Amino acid sequence: MKFSIVNSEDSILIKAESLVMGERGRNYGHPIVDFSRTAKMWTALKDIEFTASDVAKFMIAVKLSRETNNPKKDNRIDIAGYALTLDMVEEFDPSRVVHKEAYE
Repeated sequence: MKFSIVNSEDSILIKAESLVMGERGRNYGHPIVDFSRTAKMWTALKDIEFTASDVAKFMIAVKLSRETNNPKKDNRIDIAGYALTLDMVEEFDPSRVVHKEAYE
């Protein structure tokens, strides 16, 4: 069976990438900065070490829980978006950053 989701304007992958690289990226910056800050907060609250990658993974889990309770496209778009941000965090190259204190 042949099918194509990449060419469809309704693709959750295209929508997720558009949000992460567009509006959300402009509002929150690179996920390493936002998720590192969140990880520090979670670490302080729970006294357990969290990483930026953990934040992305836990946000995927939150969206999966919501999808289980009430399936809808928005949840699936967010899951794809968090998977993309996880990849961005994992592939992050600190040698290309000027202000490293933002994520350390």
